[in-house]
Amino acid sequence: MKNLIIFLVLVPFISLAQIKLLPKSQGELLDHTYYSLSYLEDHEQAEWAHYRLNIAMLKGKIPRKNSFKSDELVSTKSATLADYKNSGYDRGHLVPAGDMKLSKKSMSESFYMSNISPQRASFNRGIWNTLENQVRLRAKRSELYVSTGGILNSKKLLRIGRNKVSVPDQFYKIIYDAKNQKMFAYLIPNKKLDSLEKYIVTVDLIEVLTGIDFYHELDDELENKLESAKNNLSAKLN
Repeated sequence: MKNLIIFLVLVPFISLAQIKLLPKSQGELLDHTYYSLSYLEDHEQAEWAHYRLNIAMLKGKIPRKNSFKSDELVSTKSATLADYKNSGYDRGHLVPAGDMKLSKKSMSESFYMSNISPQRASFNRGIWNTLENQVRLRAKRSELYVSTGGILNSKKLLRIGRNKVSVPDQFYKIIYDAKNQKMFAYLIPNKKLDSLEKYIVTVDLIEVLTGIDFYHELDDELENKLESAKNNLSAKLN
């Protein structure tokens, strides 16, 4: 019984490389210990970052440290901190540091520049932060899979820095609650906004805009049902 308990405790913390439900990757697939991402060299950021979030992760006590650094796993080299200097944009996390308090390693990994995208301060510290907090509230009750990134399918995006990092006009976040068989999807412009409810969309729409197939490993019938529905993340759990 003791061995079984140890196994169950460790399961939430294994690499996502060993966990299914990763989106299909159009870029370079990178597996860190606590999340995975698909890096697009043309845009110097991830098209998606994907991780599992549960109450065990949220009980971590490691404080945030702004230790931004290049990601050595990116074969073509990632964007750098200098690309964002004096750009007028926040270094916006895709996988939030607030979800990575479990250990020094998880916190450190969240500050790889491959996990960062240019966000307006009013967006990053406003509606995006509100959405991240809502995700955490649900993760305290039910384990979630989270996929997030910017819409990068335009060649007309503004670029910043020496490495010409693309500035997405919109960001998406997809949340899958497997226990309650619900998906939640948000598509939000990169600017100051208020009500999250205005930006609830279907996963189907985000797949059209990004060209990414997110939950292709699910049974087709279930995938179609979940990805075509609109659900409010702040609604009460069943």
